[in-house]
Amino acid sequence: MATKRILITGAAGFLGSHLCDRFIKEGYNVIGMDNLITGDLKNIEHLFKLKEFEFYHHDVSKFIHIPGELDYILHFASPASPIDYLKIPIQTLKVGSLGTHNCLGLALSKKARILVASTSEVYGDPAVHPQNEEYWGNVNPVGPRGVYDEAKRFQEAITMAYHTFHQLETRIIRIFNTYGPRMRLNDGRALPAFIGQALRGEDLTVFGDGSQTRSFCYVADLVEGIYRLLLSDHAQPVNIGNPDEISLKDFAEEIIKLTGTAQKIIYKPLPTDDPKQRQPDITKAKEILGWQPTVNRADGLKITYEYFKSLPPEELYKLPKEFAKATKSA
Repeated sequence: MATKRILITGAAGFLGSHLCDRFIKEGYNVIGMDNLITGDLKNIEHLFKLKEFEFYHHDVSKFIHIPGELDYILHFASPASPIDYLKIPIQTLKVGSLGTHNCLGLALSKKARILVASTSEVYGDPAVHPQNEEYWGNVNPVGPRGVYDEAKRFQEAITMAYHTFHQLETRIIRIFNTYGPRMRLNDGRALPAFIGQALRGEDLTVFGDGSQTRSFCYVADLVEGIYRLLLSDHAQPVNIGNPDEISLKDFAEEIIKLTGTAQKIIYKPLPTDDPKQRQPDITKAKEILGWQPTVNRADGLKITYEYFKSLPPEELYKLPKEFAKATKSA
């Protein structure tokens, strides 16, 4: 039986790199693709020596050519943190629209099954709690976060259009907050921001009064959910995340306790359209995929903290990429 072949876009990113590892472990031949605007080759350099892995430095917003047969596509190319998509808004919209269109076209031509990575951000600042897949969301399309939210909502719409019009085998995952090794320390999200501030001896910054909630899923659990969804027969969106909800104020206090630092929490104004609550309803994932998270937050945070502590000191003070070249080419 021929070895299955899978294309993973966004392969050099946090989630993409872990997916490359998982599918190689499962015996697949993996093609990684990334334009490296937000990804980092360090995340996948351990794979370059393997005959089962090949890498294409390419922007999926442009035509994609992959020679030979292809069984599966995982479309994970996209900026995923506010600090990224606020700096490169046009690229964010293009990868969600043009990039998804190109991946769907490739899947159709190769008769491959495709799974696209959507996000809990399609729910916006939700009026329903916890969020289930039937909730349509509360999104501001012209607000600062709209470039990401609407890119992902369009991504879901065009994926379902290919499924219904072309009978293409498609899967849609809605990813909730995920963490673990290979996260970028300065990507603007709460968990790496808190740990980075603790390691630098800075006070931890909480926006608003800290009552807004998040639910953090360890990356190994998320990857397991993705793997099961890809191989399932379910074409409708599925939430994958950890329903263990915590306020950001309490979470900051957890990080201070974990790191053993003496910093205090300081408060700043809440950003526009920042969601007040975020908790997945994972009933479908349990029923359809037999999936639920197994790594508790305390254990996952210890692993993640050790990873961040192991980074070179200069990484602690490294500013996010300025994306100057990418911005000019938009």
